[in-house]
Amino acid sequence: MICRTRYPFHLPFLVLLTGFLFVSCEKFTGDQEIPAYLSVDSIYLSTDYSKQGTNSQNITDVWVYVDDEFLGAYELPARFPVLKSGTHAVKMWPGVKKNGISATRIAYEYYTPIQRNINFKEDSTSAAGILKTTYQTPAFFAWLEDFESAGLSLDTTQRSTAYIDKTPAGSPLTFQGSHSGIVRFDSIHDFLEVQTHEIYPIPLSSVFLEMNFNTTNTVTVGVITYGISTLAQTPIITLNRTNGVWKKIYIDLTTTLNAYTGMNSFRVYLGTFKDSDHQESMLLFDNFKIVTRKTN
Repeated sequence: MICRTRYPFHLPFLVLLTGFLFVSCEKFTGDQEIPAYLSVDSIYLSTDYSKQGTNSQNITDVWVYVDDEFLGAYELPARFPVLKSGTHAVKMWPGVKKNGISATRIAYEYYTPIQRNINFKEDSTSAAGILKTTYQTPAFFAWLEDFESAGLSLDTTQRSTAYIDKTPAGSPLTFQGSHSGIVRFDSIHDFLEVQTHEIYPIPLSSVFLEMNFNTTNTVTVGVITYGISTLAQTPIITLNRTNGVWKKIYIDLTTTLNAYTGMNSFRVYLGTFKDSDHQESMLLFDNFKIVTRKTN
């Protein structure tokens, strides 16, 4: 009898993970009764900065296929049983928490799976160690904002009383590079609403917003969709305070972008009031990316 920790699903990688990890004990089928093991420490991201932006990532899981058969999804670092012996083709797909939610883990379709031929031995661990991924070639970056250029690709709306600026060079508040985005709230500057300067076509492919953030105030992220004579401003997620901790999130825009008939383009927006229990608060942002596949 072998005990295996695994996610409760056996569907392709685009299907959402809807439950938490659970432990089950079950007898392997087939002739082999003693498993081999595979361990994966972590997965890091390598990018072409000029075209793809920062290499900041929050890869939390690995989705594993052996000989194109789905084995399971495992939280990193991971060590898991494989009922194989000899050399087999292994595909390891980087996984993330969609919208930052543990219950909606996905294999991130814009990261490249790592493929290895691994020799498995019964009751022995094959160590994959630290793996490298990249963005897949079809990935298209409709928007990149790392706050390093002279201007900003975010516009403050007329309703906003607060505004987004850059951290000074050398500031300890900066996440990466020379600058991050910063918003300060006080009793006068108590409402923020900013939107992307450009309007982007709604593609046929899935669309993700990647971003780093560090806040002492809640903030809502959403989209404004445009039709020929209509528009809709729709919130998608409210980010909680991180209180000094930088976090990376992958926000799925796809469903919201396609929620209304006749919409053909969109902007991303961020908006919030100053939390009532704070006299002053601050929002920090970095490395915005809209990642999709280019519409032909």
